[in-house]
Amino acid sequence: MKKWIWIIISVLVIGFVGFQWYNSKNISSEVTTQVRTTTVQKGKLEVKISGSGSIEPVTSEDIKATENNDEIDEVLVAAGDKVSAGDELVTFTDDSDPITASVDGTITSVEVKAGERVTNGLVVAHVTNYEDLQTVVQVDELDIPKVKKDQTVSLTVSAYADETYTGKVTDVAEEGTSANGTSTFDVTIHIDKPTNLKVGMSTEASILTDSKEDALYVPVDAVHTNNNEKYVITTTAGASADSSAATSAQKTVKTGLATDEYVEITEGLSEGEAIQLPELSSGSTTSTQQGRMIQGMGGMGGMSGGGMAPSGGGQGMSSGRSGN
Repeated sequence: MKKWIWIIISVLVIGFVGFQWYNSKNISSEVTTQVRTTTVQKGKLEVKISGSGSIEPVTSEDIKATENNDEIDEVLVAAGDKVSAGDELVTFTDDSDPITASVDGTITSVEVKAGERVTNGLVVAHVTNYEDLQTVVQVDELDIPKVKKDQTVSLTVSAYADETYTGKVTDVAEEGTSANGTSTFDVTIHIDKPTNLKVGMSTEASILTDSKEDALYVPVDAVHTNNNEKYVITTTAGASADSSAATSAQKTVKTGLATDEYVEITEGLSEGEAIQLPELSSGSTTSTQQGRMIQGMGGMGGMSGGGMAPSGGGQGMSSGRSGN
């Protein structure tokens, strides 16, 4: 007898789920379109290319001996000492020419000590200039043709999110690095005032590759292309989007500079002209029946007592949604 009760409950659950699924298929969806407009703007248009990388010292080099078999009399520096180009670092017992610093910087390591003999090419110390820094960023192969030496750069550093640094491009790599089917090229940027910056910090660079004053421009998605001809849809100035009095027309244009957001209009439009942007579709779905369905499944769960019906009901509700 108990078995038949469960069979009857199962049949009721399946029937209820099927009924609700059928009803959910008939839920109405109303789709509306929103007409968007904008006007032709005039101002400074800047084309920038981005890249990410890390901070490096401009100068970091080994200091080497140039004589053979000279005995060291005295080592005049230790790791952490700051030196200037020309400062004596190592002297010899035979009064031969001392080893001097070739650049300004900080001694990061000393590899010799008094009493040792040196050979030509032996590394005696290492110097790094932490006050003269650069960043090397990776730029996509599609953008690298636009990057040139001496272009100005705006830099942000992860460690100082509220600060902006400036610099200039000093080198563009001739060879790229390929990964996952895409090549990137190293671009070296000298940092003008590297206050508080440290070697190894992450950077984001925005390289200014082109700019134009008093340019006419519109959003990129306002410009359409048909058979290699570019055009925009103009609308009556000041007309509301839903006004029956509004009129529109297709107008051919020529374009110039382009950024990720805007494109320059070099011919075909005037400042202040109203143009249409692509329509946005928005949908609204009646949720009353879905709410009833959820409530109904809760009721069935209560009736089952063993918790099996809510589990089965959940699956039925999911199937109903996928059918839409």
